Amino acid sequence: MNTMKKSSVIAALIGGFLGLTAMAMPAGAAALEKGTQSEHVLDLQLRLSTLGYFQAGATGYYGSITYEAVKKFQKQSGLPVSGTADSKTLSLLKQSAAPKQNVLEQLARLIHAEARGESLQGQIAVGAVVLNRVQSNAFPDSITEVIFQPGQFSAILDGQYNLTPGPSAYQAARAALNGSDPTNGALFYYNPKIATSAWSKSRPIKVRIDQHVFTL
Repeated sequence: MNTMKKSSVIAALIGGFLGLTAMAMPAGAAALEKGTQSEHVLDLQLRLSTLGYFQAGATGYYGSITYEAVKKFQKQSGLPVSGTADSKTLSLLKQSAAPKQNVLEQLARLIHAEARGESLQGQIAVGAVVLNRVQSNAFPDSITEVIFQPGQFSAILDGQYNLTPGPSAYQAARAALNGSDPTNGALFYYNPKIATSAWSKSRPIKVRIDQHVFTL
């Protein structure tokens, strides 16, 4: 992914169990630092946002905005100011705030609505497209904004986004958040059996997975 645009990060909320709203950062978790992309970074961003330190949309990438937010939290909390979220920083942050948003659920809902019935790889691929868009200068800067960008995903338009996602959708969302990308950087996808847009079909193809063609 293009790391030049992103300054925030994706850490994690839940594990794939319906009804959960966040996955706590485990005690003794490895330090999170600049350049990291993971579900735990998403959780970090959302907790910092709850406390007012993180002023951007959650992305899942530990860039400069996340780095500066961690430094502010560390300074205000009397911790060594390094900008790296070490075990002490993560532990105190976990005690101080719970995420107010469930971005993982948003991603799982979109995956379920757009690719339910597909293989796990096919579902991960849809999630990866969302994250690739977050990293692209041609799209909004956060997962939530990409998902709800007007006119982009049919599942938002026809209401299928409101369906309850199954465990595989959460599994796929977490895999995509942790860097899995079967599409090799695709920004779009379509089902050739039902697609009518000549513009979609004219784009360079990256890969075909299950019922979808993934393109640049």
